[in-house]
Amino acid sequence: MRVSELLKFNPIIVQCHDNPDADAIASAYAMYTYFMANAKNVRMVYCGNNAIQKSNLMLLTDYLGIKDKLEHIPKWENDEFEGLVLTVDCQYGAGNVTKIPSKYQAIIDHHQVEISDVELSEIASDMGSCSTLIWKLLKDEGFAFDDAKLCTGLYFGLYTDTNSLSEIYNPYDKDMRDLLAYEKSVVHFLKNSNFSLDELEIAGNAMRGYRYYPENRFAIIKSEQCDPNILGLISDFLLQVAEVDEGIVYNEWPNGYKFSVRSCVKEVHANELAAFIAENVGSGGGHREKAGGFIRKDLYDQKYDIPTGEFFSQRVEEYFRSFEVIHAAKYDIDLTGMKKYIKKKVHQGYVLAKDVLPVGTPVMIRTLEGDIDTVVEEDLVIMIGIKGEVYSSRLEKFNRSYTATDDKYTDDVSIRKPDYIPTLYNRVDGRMIELAPYARVCISSGATQIFARPTYKRMKIFTQWYDETYMEGKVGDYLAVRTDDYHDIYIIEKDIFSDTYEEMN
Repeated sequence: MRVSELLKFNPIIVQCHDNPDADAIASAYAMYTYFMANAKNVRMVYCGNNAIQKSNLMLLTDYLGIKDKLEHIPKWENDEFEGLVLTVDCQYGAGNVTKIPSKYQAIIDHHQVEISDVELSEIASDMGSCSTLIWKLLKDEGFAFDDAKLCTGLYFGLYTDTNSLSEIYNPYDKDMRDLLAYEKSVVHFLKNSNFSLDELEIAGNAMRGYRYYPENRFAIIKSEQCDPNILGLISDFLLQVAEVDEGIVYNEWPNGYKFSVRSCVKEVHANELAAFIAENVGSGGGHREKAGGFIRKDLYDQKYDIPTGEFFSQRVEEYFRSFEVIHAAKYDIDLTGMKKYIKKKVHQGYVLAKDVLPVGTPVMIRTLEGDIDTVVEEDLVIMIGIKGEVYSSRLEKFNRSYTATDDKYTDDVSIRKPDYIPTLYNRVDGRMIELAPYARVCISSGATQIFARPTYKRMKIFTQWYDETYMEGKVGDYLAVRTDDYHDIYIIEKDIFSDTYEEMN
């Protein structure tokens, strides 16, 4: 999508997510500036219960001159908006943004795709900030970035969304960082204005009342009412404690409980933990390291009759009991209860990674199961299963298990149509490469034998080939290990197991 396509609409609302952060504010301001320059009737809004209170965000809106232009509308109570609602740094209809009924919608965002039915969408989940994406889109239109305040806002949006620029991978993030003529003194002032004196006292009081659970190395803190972003800052601080791997900070509001989650270990994704905590009583989500959620008081009161601190501790402990973690490379598997199976001669897809990108290129493989960060190696083989599921192999093992062909891999090759054909992201230049044109057909040789059994609880498998991101197994999926390599442990989804394996007598 080109942003010039949006100029056919009038009026326009540019909407941030609820509880907007610096990236959302800067993104909204950039699009507001663009629409104003094109004589559009445009408003900037955000919804939700909480008005902006965080010190540096208030200073940012004041610096940009939008303190009164960025409207806080707790709840949209008007009729359907007759024009376009453009959501920035969020996706129209997603859980972190109040839905404004409108005749037309558009999305500009850099998070994982949640909403796929809005035609006018530009979602670049490989970019570090929405500010970067909007900077690129406006550059493509020939927009002149000669306003120091706009440049400073966009830079600060990138700075805050990439952990002080330490998590920049995409070249556009690097280009914007290097090319924007921003005011360094303002950025320095903003980044050192996270707390007001009142908020410092709130944070200090909260931290004195922490509860620590050493078995799973998590801590819980209750805070007074404050800007939700302050909850995040307290959570960030909590995670700096050497004994803490996961932290939860929450506070109470008239209609429920806002909470922030942090994790610094690969076995626990913060977004997964947040969703687990809020299950059936609210909503939760976010990123692997940082997430949050909201517990609705009416639903909580129907289901629970315990203090909130006890609720959070119970839910976290239930979460840890709900799964088993296996690091395959150093795991001694118990074969008790496992049966022996042989792989059927099914047709699958395979891609030699070096045929797509040069050896040594850092890449991310996007799959149904999640994102896998790796590096192209001489013998790296990317396998595509019958549902589009992806796993990696090495050429020597591949040759022992499959017969390679030069036939092109297409949807009708497999037993069933794949749910998703994976893509490869080049970490060097940010390009997305579909793997289907490179994939060829391979046929399992019938020599692959495994031990397998159904799982009775969720599994998180860190394979011997990739120990940074886990392969998730749900209850009823199959835990499998190759008979010729007891450290080659993995998960096979229950609905494809019978299509690919048969029991040996």
